Amino acid sequence: MNNIERRDRELVYISDDSVFEEQKIARRLTQELNTADRADFDSIKRIINKLFGKTGEGSFVNPPFYCDYGTHIEVGKNFFANYNCTMLDVGMIRIGDNVQIAPNVAIYTAGHPVHPATRNTLYEYGIDVTIGNNVWIGGNVVICPGVTIGDNAVIGAGAVVTKDIPAWSIAAGNPCRVIRKITEADRNRYYGQREIDPEAWEDILSIQEREKDEEKYPTAPLE
Repeated sequence: MNNIERRDRELVYISDDSVFEEQKIARRLTQELNTADRADFDSIKRIINKLFGKTGEGSFVNPPFYCDYGTHIEVGKNFFANYNCTMLDVGMIRIGDNVQIAPNVAIYTAGHPVHPATRNTLYEYGIDVTIGNNVWIGGNVVICPGVTIGDNAVIGAGAVVTKDIPAWSIAAGNPCRVIRKITEADRNRYYGQREIDPEAWEDILSIQEREKDEEKYPTAPLE
C-alpha cells in the first residue's frame, strides 16, 4: 500500500510527497478563506463548498479556519463553526445536522505513537471522529482522535473529549465526563435554570409548529 492508502485505512503512514500534494490544495483554499472579505458571506460559502468533502445546506464557517485536507470533512445542514476552528482531518470528520461550534474549538483525528523511538520514525496515524445531529460544542473544546459524540449532546467550554459521549448528555471537564442528561424540562430554559420569557417562548413554539421538523426539534427521551 502507498501512504495515502495506509492513511485512509487508519493505519500508520508517513507524510510523503503524495500526501503533501493533497495538503497543498487545502492550504490554498484555507488561505483564500482566511483572507476573504469577512462581510462577503457568499464568497465564504463558495470556498467552504470547495474545501469540504460534503457541505449541507445553510452551513457556514467564520474565518479563520484551519484544516489539513478539507475533503475529509463532511458536515450536515445548518452547520456553523465560529472563529478560529481547527480540524486536523487526517481521518474523516463526520458532523451531522444543526451542529454549532463555538470559537477556538479543535477537532483532532491525527496522532503519533507514544514511544519516542517509534514516533521519531515520522510514522503517524488518523482515527475518525463522528459528531451527531443537534450538537453544541462550547468554546476552547478539544476533541481527540476516535471520539464519537451522540445526537443532541452539549459539550461544555474548555472540555477535553477523550472518550465517546452518549446522546442527550451535557458533558464537560478534562477529561470530559457526563454531568447529566438533557430532559424535556430543559426545553424552555436557557442560562442555567432561567426560563425563557413568555414573548420569546410563544415565538419559539410558533417557529417549531411552522417547521414541524422532528430532527431539528427532537423530544428528549423519558428518564
